[in-house]
Amino acid sequence: MKKLVLPLSLMVPALVFSQVRKKKDTMKTANIEEVVFQKKVTGKTNDLTTVKISAKDAQNVASISGGIEGIIKTLPSVNSNTELSSQYMVRGGNYDENLIYINDIEIYRPFLIRNSQQEGLSIINPDMVSTVNFSAGGFEPRYGDKMSSALNIYYREPEKFEVSGEGSLIGGRLTTGFAAGKDKEGNRKLTALFSGRYRNTNLVLNTLKEDTDFNPKYMDFQTYLNYHFSPKLTLSFIGFYSNNDYEMIPKEREVDFGSLQQPLKLNVAYGGREDDKYKNMMGTASLNFKPSDKWRFTLDAFAYQNREREYYSIASAYVLQTFDPVTGDPVTSYDAGGQIEHARNDLFVKTYGAQFRTRFSPNVNTDVEVGFKYEKENLKDFTNEWRLVDSAGYSLPHEAFIDPRNAGDLNLMYHIAGRNHIQPTRMSAYAQYSQKFFWGSNKVFVNAGARVAHWSFNNETIFSPRAQFAIKPDWDTDMLFRLSGGVYYQAPFYKEIKDLEGNFNSSIQSQRSIQAILANDYEFYMYDRPFKLTTELYYKKMNNLIPYYMDNVRIRYTGKNNASGYSYGIDTRLFGEFVPGVDSWLSASYARVYENIDGKGDIPRPTDQRFRFAMFYQDYMPRFPAMRVNLTLVYAMGLPTGAPILTDPYQYQKTLPSYKRVDLGLSYAFIDPKEKKNTYGFWENFEELTLGVQVFNAFNIRNTVANQWITDANTNFMYPVPVRLTGRFFNVKLEFRIK
Repeated sequence: MKKLVLPLSLMVPALVFSQVRKKKDTMKTANIEEVVFQKKVTGKTNDLTTVKISAKDAQNVASISGGIEGIIKTLPSVNSNTELSSQYMVRGGNYDENLIYINDIEIYRPFLIRNSQQEGLSIINPDMVSTVNFSAGGFEPRYGDKMSSALNIYYREPEKFEVSGEGSLIGGRLTTGFAAGKDKEGNRKLTALFSGRYRNTNLVLNTLKEDTDFNPKYMDFQTYLNYHFSPKLTLSFIGFYSNNDYEMIPKEREVDFGSLQQPLKLNVAYGGREDDKYKNMMGTASLNFKPSDKWRFTLDAFAYQNREREYYSIASAYVLQTFDPVTGDPVTSYDAGGQIEHARNDLFVKTYGAQFRTRFSPNVNTDVEVGFKYEKENLKDFTNEWRLVDSAGYSLPHEAFIDPRNAGDLNLMYHIAGRNHIQPTRMSAYAQYSQKFFWGSNKVFVNAGARVAHWSFNNETIFSPRAQFAIKPDWDTDMLFRLSGGVYYQAPFYKEIKDLEGNFNSSIQSQRSIQAILANDYEFYMYDRPFKLTTELYYKKMNNLIPYYMDNVRIRYTGKNNASGYSYGIDTRLFGEFVPGVDSWLSASYARVYENIDGKGDIPRPTDQRFRFAMFYQDYMPRFPAMRVNLTLVYAMGLPTGAPILTDPYQYQKTLPSYKRVDLGLSYAFIDPKEKKNTYGFWENFEELTLGVQVFNAFNIRNTVANQWITDANTNFMYPVPVRLTGRFFNVKLEFRIK
């Protein structure tokens, strides 16, 4: 078996100006010829910015955070410097700037997640997925008002009775489905898919270098039902329930950091505990009517409820010392003190509404889409969170070098408190036109439209025109050039409207991004295998920005539109069969994002990505095809940590170390449906049976997710103490599918 290894220098658009034109084909005028740009897939989309990801690849990837998000993080435009989180950042945006849809219904994430250890299961169940569409920007008008990306997942309908499951050291899942009844044409009338999952990451969190008792328990249940009254009329339902409990009792922590010339050590002793609960429920009923091939109507009714509770009271005492690098003996004690962190935060979010969408396709090359959405929101927020910091006998903040006979007042580092209750209404509509046609012998695609939205809380109306243009020249080389962009708003919701004092700001406005993306797709064969090289250049001009602090994975907004900014970058991805029969890819990107707060000048935003390289690779043994391997590799330059909460970001610009990680998955398929081998006795009940070993963080690299800031009371100097991520962990996984 020949394997293909390509240097990174090939990840460049190829020989645009040296192409030889094909001889013009004789064009038929009697019939309308369909203009095909890409291979047809399930889940029709006219969005040329979309990357389509195999649901099977998403199931195979070795990832702690989840299958779909785990594989999305290997794309060039996506960044996430923590393996415990399913959240991701796209092209300089933060975690809140990404749209997520399941069957065209927008999905919400939990809002009070403070660190990646608290995150449980992603709402997307990989075992139920049929199609994954991801756009990193420049997406079409039918997607909502966010500034970074759009992920649209379509769930599958089972074709027969099925039972499948998975069990591992960190959890398991069980999925069952069936198809019943037949109409006159032999199509199934009723299909049902049910899936339950459970996860406990206690063993993974124990690889953290700290003495802490963790008890994180995550479970969810999802269902997808379809009843086909006829080939033209279908009623479907998606239901979702999740319950995540996170308990933590910290005891001791020891962190070595600094440099060879000045090694530092922080020793911390804790008292207290944290107990957080997150409950999410969602239900969506959809009526799909397709009277003919030209018309399609969809009516969705949806309801979502989120109940979150964040309770913790943790006291700590710490000593910050430097040591002799030779003897290891303590030399100087920089600081000694303690702090108390307390929170009693409760959040209740309920949204419900309906949306109507219609698509008219007069021919195979033309689509006209129109949609309307009405949403009623109910937000109840009760916040009481504070931090008391003591350093060398002084409460912080305080003035340095004060009279030692007067220690000053007892001040809190910060106190966020608020009682908010709003019930606003949100309405939106969109219209778009898509057309494929020939321009001479070249194939051309145009998608243009706009969306409009209004939110009653801030009485703001936004208008967002968007357009996409693509041309496929009549060359021997298979190349496609794309240009997309428009105006993209970040419509405010719970996080954006809440200021640093805990109150809702009704005068907040939507953040705005004007985007332009120029892209090239180059498809070719090498070693008789298909490959595709995609290169994208982008630029975003942003205004009305709301500055924010990154507190681990929580985004804390200032609640003011007092900043502007811009971002730019280049993404490249080489996709293909590096090994015959299985897909792999290499990704590389360079991106920068800056902001200007109150006219003080440009500084990197907390999500300034810079250079990033990622790889997703699959292989198998030629003599033993049942033995398979998949590998994900990520290298990303460290993010700016920004500033500690409630401090001036222009005074604290500290960059984290680079994020480096390799996850490896090894599996052996004892029973593979592709092999079609005869099984006997008990084993003939199985359609598929696979045993695997996953090695998370194979090289045991201690990555850093954030900094904990320790202040010296004598100088007011703040020491950034790294908060480490997980170490190496071996997971055993058994997967099965019953006939």
